[in-house]
Amino acid sequence: MLMIFITVAVVLCLYLLAIKPNTRRREQMEPFRKVYIAHRGLFDNKGEAPENSMAAFGKAVERGYGIELDVQLTRDHKLVAFHDGTLKRMCKAKGTVVDHTFEELKQYSLAVSEEKIPLFQDVLNMVDGRVPLIIEIKPEGDCIETARTLAEMMQGYKGTYCIESFHPLVVAWYRFHQPEVLRGQLATICSKDGIERNIVERFILTNLLLNFLAKPDFIAYNHKYASQFSYRLCRKLYSVENVAWTIKNQKQLDRAKEVFQVFIFDNFIPKR
Repeated sequence: MLMIFITVAVVLCLYLLAIKPNTRRREQMEPFRKVYIAHRGLFDNKGEAPENSMAAFGKAVERGYGIELDVQLTRDHKLVAFHDGTLKRMCKAKGTVVDHTFEELKQYSLAVSEEKIPLFQDVLNMVDGRVPLIIEIKPEGDCIETARTLAEMMQGYKGTYCIESFHPLVVAWYRFHQPEVLRGQLATICSKDGIERNIVERFILTNLLLNFLAKPDFIAYNHKYASQFSYRLCRKLYSVENVAWTIKNQKQLDRAKEVFQVFIFDNFIPKR
């Protein structure tokens, strides 16, 4: 009986250590709390400012919203703003970003607009520090190389930004190589959101079991699953900074304010 008790106690301690985030830099999240964050810019995929386009980013800046955007590398090592693993949904084309050079990507328009997939450097030049950026590093291709390229590009940037990723090893890379940069762990209940991983990986990602390695400064969790056990424990036990994604209407936003501090939205204009 004693051995069972000891075993349970050890497992519990290991679990609590595994999910422990970094909680020492919450004050640095203040710029992100002050503004709502426009998901992929202030976009309309049925109009002239589709997601992750220069037009959508420009509209977000004009209204004073922060911006959440996605980055990945092209075949010729150019960092671009694009979300999907393939070009099918947004460009009606075959293949992936990493299959193409940037010059090849220029032939495709985004959704029904004339906007093109933008270079991330062009986005930085346009934003120019006017609003905070949450930069999601996509897992497509060599995501560690994407992280390294992004880190090099951001060296001279004077604006406020942080990074996030679903891939814990990307977040961990920032911990060890760019410790001064705020970093966040994206997460959801993988089985409910169609995340394509094996059952063990889904369990680890859903339950934040690599926080001990990545030590994220914030957790960006799908707001629909705010009651998920490991995530709720992170909030209650460690008072981690919480980022909600993706808020789709005012009712969801009002409800999310009971749990989260930072809000990523699309599909509506939040009340000030």
